[in-house]
Amino acid sequence: MSDKTKKNIKKPWGGRFAASSSDITERISASIQYDARLYRQDIRGSIAHARMLKKTGILTAAEFTAIEKGLGEIQKEIEEGRFEFSASLEDIHMNIEAALTERIGDAGRKLHTARSRNDQIALDLRLYLLDEAASIDPLLASLVAGLVSLAEEHIDAVMPGYTHLQVAQPVRFAQHILAHAWALLRDRERLARAAKACSASPLGAGAMAGVNYPTDRAFTAAELGLAGITPNSMDSVSDRDFALDFLYFAAVLGLHLSRFCEELVLWSTAEFGFIRLSDEVTTGSSIMPQKRNPDLAELIRGKSGRLYGNLIALLTMLKGLPLTYNRDLQEDKERVFDSVDTVKLSLEGMMAMIAGMKVNTDVMKQAVYRNYSTATDLADYLARKGVPFRQAHEIIGRLVRHCEEGGADFFSLPLQTLLGFSEHFGEDIVEILNPESSPERKLSAGSTARGEIERQIAALREALGG
Repeated sequence: MSDKTKKNIKKPWGGRFAASSSDITERISASIQYDARLYRQDIRGSIAHARMLKKTGILTAAEFTAIEKGLGEIQKEIEEGRFEFSASLEDIHMNIEAALTERIGDAGRKLHTARSRNDQIALDLRLYLLDEAASIDPLLASLVAGLVSLAEEHIDAVMPGYTHLQVAQPVRFAQHILAHAWALLRDRERLARAAKACSASPLGAGAMAGVNYPTDRAFTAAELGLAGITPNSMDSVSDRDFALDFLYFAAVLGLHLSRFCEELVLWSTAEFGFIRLSDEVTTGSSIMPQKRNPDLAELIRGKSGRLYGNLIALLTMLKGLPLTYNRDLQEDKERVFDSVDTVKLSLEGMMAMIAGMKVNTDVMKQAVYRNYSTATDLADYLARKGVPFRQAHEIIGRLVRHCEEGGADFFSLPLQTLLGFSEHFGEDIVEILNPESSPERKLSAGSTARGEIERQIAALREALGG
């Protein structure tokens, strides 16, 4: 933009006003400092709109060619860092339109025929989220694939499974890892639904009532690769459900990553010792030389709060808005942009932690010999011998209390001791007491038995496309 143009900037809506906007109005109104990242989508939408205007006879072929060429040049300048944005022009739309008009004259002034900034920004944000969803999905898929490989590598490692963060039953480490993989696969499905919600074009809805030109909204949508058009002009410019859908995806993903990171933090402590995170993803202490802090896991865990906050912020902003467009909607973009950036950063961080993580299978094996981890197996053993389960549960509860009070080794109880609690115990109880064989006694679909783990791995790989 030339110095002359910058000195003589005129608001596109300035004809109605006798005085210029105040400094505070300018500063609050400006969004170019963050919505400049929409330039690709804005230019793409403008070219599709111009092509439609040519098709319907509103623009000549020569005018369309000039617009397309001019917008291409502007995009190149932005990407090369040579384009000068002006806060006085408020947003990305007017910055690009002003630069285009300066270059090509009246053809640039005609570009905004049959559209409003209201439907323009609604389109830009939809296109942006579609683009970002397409870049986030491979990151999610890579993380799931990394977890599947980790599970397969350690398929025979046995660890304690927990409820209430207390040792509950022995499980395969692979089962625990695949639980997180399945959650992330659901996140992929949520992301796909959020992307689908973006695939309708609001362009041509105008400010809110439609436009007074014989336009072809379906043509523009097809040009942009969208599935169709939004059916109601008022809803078209005020709807941000698609942004909420994305922010909800991001918030739930943040929840899942945070829960996983919490476990990585716990597992990497000296008290657990189940894993060792690599030097590349841990940090030291400024005062305690021995420390290896799982900062990356903690930071990703903390970022879930940002993702929740962005969703709540947009929900709160939208809840009181009357139809149709209100300037409050300008607040949607920073929330969306921050969530996009946070999701990408978090997924990359998770992959880095998983890639360099050492699994201490021997420590896990030792840990299953705690807190009477096969107590449920013993109760089931008695139930299979005909003892009602509730009665079996009570018998094993008394047995555990006996071990606690007498300091007996639960996992090496002699048959004679067991017979004092129930006549149904037999020589085969030795194997039932063994926590390392416990996972293979699980017969239900989706269980921690090796065959079921293998089926889960195959199913996840199929879901990832092979």
